[in-house]
Amino acid sequence: MSPFKRYDIRGRLGIDLDEILAHRIAAAFARVTGAGSVVLARDSRESSPALARAVAAGLGGQGVRVLDLGLAGTEEMYFATAHLGADGGIMVTASHNPGDYNGMKLVGAGAVPLSDAEFAGVRALSAQEADRLPGGSVEDASAVRAAYVAHVARLVGPVGPIRVLVNAGNGAAGPTLDALAEGLAAHGARLDLVRLHHQPDGSFPHGIPNPLLPENRPQTEAAVRAAGVDMGVAFDGDFDRCFLFDGSGAFLDGEHVVALLAQAELARHPGAAVVHDPRVLWAVQDTVKRAGGRSVLAPTGHVFLKSVMRAHGAVYGGEMSAHHYFRDFLCCDSGMIPWLLIAGLMSRTGQGLAEMASALRRDHPSSGEINFTVQDTMEMLHRVRAALAPQARAEDWTDGLSLDFRDWRLNLRASNTEPLLRLNVEARGDPDLVARGVARLRELIQP
Repeated sequence: MSPFKRYDIRGRLGIDLDEILAHRIAAAFARVTGAGSVVLARDSRESSPALARAVAAGLGGQGVRVLDLGLAGTEEMYFATAHLGADGGIMVTASHNPGDYNGMKLVGAGAVPLSDAEFAGVRALSAQEADRLPGGSVEDASAVRAAYVAHVARLVGPVGPIRVLVNAGNGAAGPTLDALAEGLAAHGARLDLVRLHHQPDGSFPHGIPNPLLPENRPQTEAAVRAAGVDMGVAFDGDFDRCFLFDGSGAFLDGEHVVALLAQAELARHPGAAVVHDPRVLWAVQDTVKRAGGRSVLAPTGHVFLKSVMRAHGAVYGGEMSAHHYFRDFLCCDSGMIPWLLIAGLMSRTGQGLAEMASALRRDHPSSGEINFTVQDTMEMLHRVRAALAPQARAEDWTDGLSLDFRDWRLNLRASNTEPLLRLNVEARGDPDLVARGVARLRELIQP
């Protein structure tokens, strides 16, 4: 059962995950949820068609009506699950993981994440073969993409004129981008798209689509500069995340993207709540305050962000890791809506992305996430607290340890899957404070 992670299923092919286990997981999902109909989609990986067939067989063997989207993005699976009134959805994807990985993302009716008890139930029942039931079927549901495109077009509103480089990374994004471009144009958008690595290709000839890694960004940076565009966008494999570059090719840090999206959404929904994680937050909180909104903290992770958003009726939720959630998109994450909203913000304000990003970088410098390998993450967290908390004006444990020293702050949190501590340091307008804060933490964690 090694591929079962905290939120989803992910593992190495032939070692952690194969078609037999995919079949059992799908059957277990049907038994735990009692689903009569389930939306199924897959990414562009070479192993995904066979795994998707195994999932369809596992669901069908429990009498489930399978609504198959074929090659699609995770957000299309979310949308279709709600739009078609299905009892659940399964996306076969390993997103940004290496090519020898694959996995599954599971949701219930309305694209709501499974509860901890449901996910544990799927894990337990996947260890055994299920008896076969009659009545299962598989139907082509790919036509739902038109409804998805219309919904996104209504949600983002007018866009452009703007010239954008879009790097699909040979993942699943290409066909959906084409459909969106056509649908947005019909709604009056003026988008000039320059396409890069656009065709789905599960061998990933230009590298695994994971723009969060700095070593994977130069292709997009160079293409942005060469094409003379206003903005660059790069997607991960199942395009539930997008990463932005300004017109000079400079990468936008995650917290600055969250701040811009908060600004865009609060302009349309004054006074609304915005949910964000506590890793790097001053840029977001200051932007939300200026826009008249309310900031709400949530632990990192889609299950937590979505739950807190629903509890507060938040219009938007953002993580610095590039997961962005929208109330009008089922409180689910999307990789297409964020860049379109920021393109719309640029159109309305007349400001370039480089101008907006440079102001955020100047006023809210940060360290980027720094990882430390430690033997006992909780022991180290408490050691850091003992050393630094007496000088802090505020302490918070929403997600790991956050300490606020007025002019700078830190967040130190344990990885969910590895013996790592993840550090983020930020300051108000003083990058030297960031550097000194990082140095102080290095002394404490790895003297």
